[in-house]
Amino acid sequence: MKPIKKRLLTPGPTMVPERVLEALSRPTLYHRSPEFKEIFLEARQRLRRLFRTEGEVLILTSSGTGAMEAAVANLFKPGDSAVVVVGGKFGQRWAELCRTFGVNPITVEVEWGKAVAPEAVEAAVRENPGVKGVLIQICETSTGTVYDLEEIGRRLKNYPDVLLVADGITAYGVYDIPTDEWGIDVAITGSQKALMTPPGLAVISLNERAVERLVDNPPAYYFNLKKELKQQSKGQTAYTTATNLVVALNEALKMIEEEGLEEVARRHALLAEATRRGVQALGLKLLSERPANGVTAVIAPEGINGQDVVKIAREEFGVTIAGGQEHLKGKIFRLSHMGYVDQFDVLTGLEVAEFALWKLGYREFSLGDGVRAAMEFFASV
Repeated sequence: MKPIKKRLLTPGPTMVPERVLEALSRPTLYHRSPEFKEIFLEARQRLRRLFRTEGEVLILTSSGTGAMEAAVANLFKPGDSAVVVVGGKFGQRWAELCRTFGVNPITVEVEWGKAVAPEAVEAAVRENPGVKGVLIQICETSTGTVYDLEEIGRRLKNYPDVLLVADGITAYGVYDIPTDEWGIDVAITGSQKALMTPPGLAVISLNERAVERLVDNPPAYYFNLKKELKQQSKGQTAYTTATNLVVALNEALKMIEEEGLEEVARRHALLAEATRRGVQALGLKLLSERPANGVTAVIAPEGINGQDVVKIAREEFGVTIAGGQEHLKGKIFRLSHMGYVDQFDVLTGLEVAEFALWKLGYREFSLGDGVRAAMEFFASV
């Protein structure tokens, strides 16, 4: 039976709610108009509440990587050094961005799927006097691992000249993160993850310390954060922004506020736990020792290529899930449960994983075991 529906269960882009799609389809606004200015300022305020910060929050027209690039280009100078945690594909990206802009990355290498020890981050800072920052993920999406940013931030408060710069692209909107309280100086996210909006917008928050560190003439034209800060405080952007996406993002942020940050975080925690129980009921192991609540990375059974699981799910069942990256390609598959997701989406992800594994000859379970484990968990909470 050929699939007649398409379902998206990847860790970005994620499914977009009907309300947000409706907002996206509204007539395009002129980016200098009073009507758009009102929406833009409203979205910035909602983002401040999402980030739980008193600092500045800027909206950039780019993917999340654009905000990561902007952070490196605007907060560091060529010749500076920064500690970079590399525990997956996106930690690697921090290091690559540093090298691109002449910043020396002092890497803390972490086995993919492991969580970096906060004391290892502090030791790297302590042993390298003069480092200007720590670049890290809150959630390393490629491995489905969440780091202990609260403890890392607590330790780094002893180093007032070191900025904590966190990629929270698959963390904000999944967890309730008190950015200021945790000592995160710069935080980043993207529209296409838990913010339930199509790809195309990035968000970067900057506290007072970070604003003071912005360089006057960054090696960037478009991603000049001083220029953006000046314009966005007036409800404008330095250059033409993706107006329809901003309108859609504002609607998605309304939905998050209506649900409540605490409840959003609780929902994601329950969906993640149900997914993990379902996966383990199939006799499978998780890649991560500290699994994230937005995405679950599953080790493919011996003799089965994880990419084949992804292919069968997409081609035979119309469900798009994610595979592994870099050396994990073929070794894992990933099930997303972030954003516009409920218990029935989790059950669909587990069902398609069961079907695909069964077709590939994996028989260490009975059909329905994973779904049953997840359903029993949902029934208990």
